[in-house]
This record gives sequence, structure tokens and C-alpha cells, in this order.
Amino acid sequence: MTEGTAGAPAGWTMAWSRPVGWILDHLVYRTTVTGRDNVPTGGPVIFAGNHISYLDGPVMFGAAPRPMHILVKQEMFKGFLGRVLNASGQLPVDRRGDRAALQRCKDVLDAGRCVGILPEGTRGSGDAAGISGGVAWLALNSGAPVVPVAILGTRVGGEHLDSVPRPGRRFHVAFGPALTLTRRAGETGRASMDRAAQEIRAALAGHVRDAIQLSGQPLPFADAPQDLTAVAGTPADDH
Repeated sequence: MTEGTAGAPAGWTMAWSRPVGWILDHLVYRTTVTGRDNVPTGGPVIFAGNHISYLDGPVMFGAAPRPMHILVKQEMFKGFLGRVLNASGQLPVDRRGDRAALQRCKDVLDAGRCVGILPEGTRGSGDAAGISGGVAWLALNSGAPVVPVAILGTRVGGEHLDSVPRPGRRFHVAFGPALTLTRRAGETGRASMDRAAQEIRAALAGHVRDAIQLSGQPLPFADAPQDLTAVAGTPADDH
């Protein structure tokens, strides 16, 4: 698909950015990737990763077996970096609440593509203790499976939230089993949203714990509160 549909970025944006992601993961840094077989080979997919560092989105992008369009805070879409983000098909989001960004993500999913979200909302310890409701809304309204993604090593110990790791550091990215969420008969929109968000949060948190045990890479120390408004702002009863 060479052109976007209903607000989806053009497909050509993935052609050049995918190799750049691979270079970041495997030449600039040393990234071990597990669980690629858990990612559906076709159709829409929501990748939901934990968030500890500036690099989490690009590292997840480079490690995934399929291209994705990642939600990135709109403040990053300025100057040269903004042009790069637009040209690579990434999606700006207002972290105070952005229904338009969620709808654009749904357009991407309806086109059979993949969306990447860091649903904790901002950088922290990465243990998925809480997530925004936007990912639940997307899962329920698109029908796309959610693949939890554990990202480890992009920030370690007591490193500052704004720190960028030196080249050569070892990262670990693990893709977990996909889960599909649907509304239940007689369930209100709010109840569906709350249940879906809790199921996604539990799946991501459990997957992160499993990845830590498998890789031996711990999470960093938490040194900032979480802001869970990242992709929120869509009423639960919208269908």
C-alpha cells in the first residue's frame, strides 16, 4: 500500500526507516530480540511496550518483525527531528489527551498496519504499574491484537530519565503472546474499557517480569511519577 487511507501515513515511510531502526539496534547498540514468533504475520497489530528511556520507541521499532507507526509526543515534531519523524511515518500525540491521534491510529490499524504505543505515558521504572486508557480503546474499537513488548537496558540503575546510553550497550527486547480483547454482552463502554486496560496492564507487567528473569537485565530505579494521560481523552462509551 503506497498511500495512506483515512489519515494513515503513506506506506513508503517504512521503506527507509526500517533499516535505520535495524542499524540502531544491531550496530550502534547490541540488542537481543526474543519472541518474534508471537507477532501475527498479517493484519493489524498494536505493540504495547514499557517505557524507561527516550530510546524505547526507536529500539522497539528496529526490533519488531513488522514495521509500525509509533505514537510520539507532539513536542518532538519540530525542526529537523520533526521532519524525520513525519517522513518515517510516526504519529504525533498530545499527551494531555488527543482523540484525533487515537482515531488516526485506528485508521492505521483499519488499513491492516501496526501501531506502537508506550502506554505507561512517560518514562519511569517500566514495570507497567499503570497504563493509559488509549490502548484499551484502540484494542476494543479496532479488534487488533495487542502484543506486549518488554524493553530492557535502555536505562539502567539510577541513570537520569534524560540520559542516552553510550553506543555498544546491550539491550533486550521481548515480544510476548498476543491478546485480543472484545466487548462482552451487556457490558457498558466504561466497564469494557476498564477491563481491557487492566488485562493489557497485567499482560505487559507480567511479560516484563518474565523478560527480566530470562535476560537477567533489571529495570532502572523509578525517579519520576507516571503521567497516564499520554493517549487518553477518548470517552469510554464511544463505539
